[in-house]
Amino acid sequence: MNAALFRHLVNLWPPFLLTGIHATRITPDYHALDVELRLRWYNRNYVGTHFGGSLFAMTDAWYMLMLMQILGGEYYVWDQSARIDFLAPGRGVVKAQFRLDATAVAHIRDQTENGDKYLPEFTVDIIDAQGSVVARVYKTLYVRRKPRARPVTA
Repeated sequence: MNAALFRHLVNLWPPFLLTGIHATRITPDYHALDVELRLRWYNRNYVGTHFGGSLFAMTDAWYMLMLMQILGGEYYVWDQSARIDFLAPGRGVVKAQFRLDATAVAHIRDQTENGDKYLPEFTVDIIDAQGSVVARVYKTLYVRRKPRARPVTA
């Protein structure tokens, strides 16, 4: 799918639209994606900072979606697990940058070439306007070639 159209559609997806999560940039090759979350009355917690669930949600599914677009329809790509470390109160606009370089993608292809599953791990920082890390998220994905794309074994 065209990255500009994808960005437009994903920004209209209710779980993101209704929480204020906004994809601000997706490169045409899907190797870089930027997301932001503005502090609003509906995503603020009791003490006036970003609700932790919103911070976690702003990192959900991006690596999976990027890899699905890069690898194509011959692969299963799922979020396997995730965890978040809250490091500082989030105020104002917070951002996260997701990056997949060619080396990482080639490594994933190599690990799944024979039909084996692979569980790559990624880390993304959520940063505030001053560049301070508000939270760090660790994502593990499940990647495997679909049965029709696996090599035939004798």
